[in-house]
Parts: sequence; structure tokens; C-alpha cells
Amino acid sequence: MVKLTQAAKILGVTKTTLWNWKNAGKIQFIKVGNLNFVETDELNRLLGVKESKEDETVIYCRVSSPTNKSNLEAQKERLLHYCTAKGFNVKKIVTEFGSGLNDRRPKLTKLLEEQNFTRLVVEHKDRLTRSGFNYIDTLLRHSGKVVHVVNEVESDREDLIQDFISIITSYCARIYGARRCKRKTEKLVKNL
Repeated sequence: MVKLTQAAKILGVTKTTLWNWKNAGKIQFIKVGNLNFVETDELNRLLGVKESKEDETVIYCRVSSPTNKSNLEAQKERLLHYCTAKGFNVKKIVTEFGSGLNDRRPKLTKLLEEQNFTRLVVEHKDRLTRSGFNYIDTLLRHSGKVVHVVNEVESDREDLIQDFISIITSYCARIYGARRCKRKTEKLVKNL
């Protein structure tokens, strides 16, 4: 589902136009609390995107902790816009809190066990996992699925540095606790 304001931007019309279309029966809204949403299928219909059951897309968004919830929402919106622009049939959006190094993320595990999608869209490789991305990619390709990474890193060196910083952060947090970890990690990164 897409918020009404986002749907208007994607369709290139105003919110008033969407309300006029609703009153004319051309579009349906879903009301959740005080917000109105447009279903992705409805949006694809208005954009003229053909639905295909063989092309089901799942969006996966992840941030480290609930304190980054606003970043999680922004990540979700960016990926929805991207998928809509590409004409991908978004079937499901999975959002999760947890470290990229944690291999016990229940929502990701459940998603990887599912067989009813063909494309997994993530913003960066590290949103899926900090290490072992190629293993996941290979296994999904073997089962007829693709991992679509929206923002590839510019160089392997940059990717390696990010992984190194993530590993230091993770182990410092386990040893020293969250606050001291941040200070120690910043000091190590500065020295690097």
C-alpha cells in the first residue's frame, strides 16, 4: 500500500485529482486510522502496468534498532517508489529491526523460506546481510529468484571498509555496551 500523497506523486497528479477519481469510481482508497492508502495493484492498474503472477516482488527493509524507525519508513518509501517506477508487482513489504551481522532475524528467515516470489528488492547489500551476501544471492538464483540491489557500492574497498566497521561495532557492543561501543568505534574509525 502507498500513502495517498505518494500515490499522487507517482501518478503525476494532485491529491484533489485522486479524490475526484475516487468520487467518480475510478480508484479506491483504503483508510487506516486517519490515513488513506492506495493498494499497489490499484496503482499499477492506473499506471498501465500489466500484472504477472510470475513476477512477484518482495521488498525487504532493515535497520539496526527501533531508534532508527524513521529511517526504516524512509527506506520503505524509497523502495516502493523505485519498484513502482520499474513496474515491479510488489506483493509484500517486510520490515525488520536487527543487526546485519545477526543471522537469527525471524522475518528474513521466514521470507527466505517462502517460495511465492521471484524478486527480492533491497536498498543496499548490507540491508540484507553484512556478510555472506553472495551465498544468499546464489541460493535464491538457484531457486529461480533474483536479489535486486538498488544502490550498489561504488567500489569493493568501500564495501570492505563498511563491513569492517560493522564488525568492530558489533563486537564492541557485545563487550562494552552500546554507549561505550559508539565512542570506541568512532575512535577506531578515526585512527583507520
